Amino acid sequence: MPKNSAAARRAKVLWLARLEYRFHAWRERRARRSGLTPTVAAFPGYGGEDWVRVLGRVLITPPARDRGDGEYARLRGWRSFVAVPIGFAQVTVRIDGQAHDVVADRGGVVDTVLPARLVPGWHRVTMSVEDGEPVETRVFIVGADVAFGVVCDVDDTVMVTALPRPLLAAWNSFVADERARQPVPGMSVLLERLVRENTGAPVVYLSTGAWNVGPTLLRFLGRHLFPAGALLLTDWGPTHDRWFRSGIDHKQSNLTRLAAEFPHVRWLLVGDDGQHDDAIYTAFTGAHPQNVAAVAIRRLSSTEAMLAGGRTAVNDHSAAQVPWVAGDDGAELLDRLEEVGVLRADDATDRS
Repeated sequence: MPKNSAAARRAKVLWLARLEYRFHAWRERRARRSGLTPTVAAFPGYGGEDWVRVLGRVLITPPARDRGDGEYARLRGWRSFVAVPIGFAQVTVRIDGQAHDVVADRGGVVDTVLPARLVPGWHRVTMSVEDGEPVETRVFIVGADVAFGVVCDVDDTVMVTALPRPLLAAWNSFVADERARQPVPGMSVLLERLVRENTGAPVVYLSTGAWNVGPTLLRFLGRHLFPAGALLLTDWGPTHDRWFRSGIDHKQSNLTRLAAEFPHVRWLLVGDDGQHDDAIYTAFTGAHPQNVAAVAIRRLSSTEAMLAGGRTAVNDHSAAQVPWVAGDDGAELLDRLEEVGVLRADDATDRS
């Protein structure tokens, strides 16, 4: 593409990004005139012994309606997507009694690193905006002596989607709540076993899903007994140089960041063969073999692979510098990880 054409395309995308921000600013003014105020959707983060990565999103949500049984409607996908993101909002984050003022990005997303001296394990963090009620979340502090962690994809890895890719985002975002989704068999048992055998191991759920589905995803993970972990999602919409944010870039950049933040940790990378996980994990393993304990890829069924637009080959990794296993579900992956020594083979854990 000629340079002038590329410049023209970037200018057009930048114009669209500005238009999107103006549209949300107009919606914010309308919402405030209606008496609504912002809140923070806070998500689990992680950190080292002298810092934490805090994650959240500032937005104004439609008021929840009573369903008639005394229980208010959940913040399902469609309500989250019609919520108004509050760009550049000032957020107060309180960690271990210390208050920090941070500023959200243009899309209302808070993703910042703050200083804190905390012992390894889970710690309570609160976030508030405009003197509103503080919203609580947690951060997991990784100890300096921890040598193992888990990075796990979500769609088709822990959650069965069984939808064509063009419809998946719309369904997950606007229709389904966590009770309408099914877990991949055996995956919660596998992840729980990995955490139990590796004391202090962090779990990071790394997905190309939007922050809008974060509350639903957290409820799904809790409902199906997946181990608690940090949640790394992305924001949709135009950026300064492209129409939509790249899910591949999102995963690659966060993996590289984890390797830099925790050079002493070797990660088990868990994904599926229906997206780009195989290629992403291959590239990361080649660049950072010292930071990878193994790769575990869930093989989709023929129907799932067809709906996903095909599958990537995961059978030829004989030249990989780390163990590389594949299986149809969590139970089969557990067996393969025992065979390569990532899990102890003498555990009689129920794998149902």
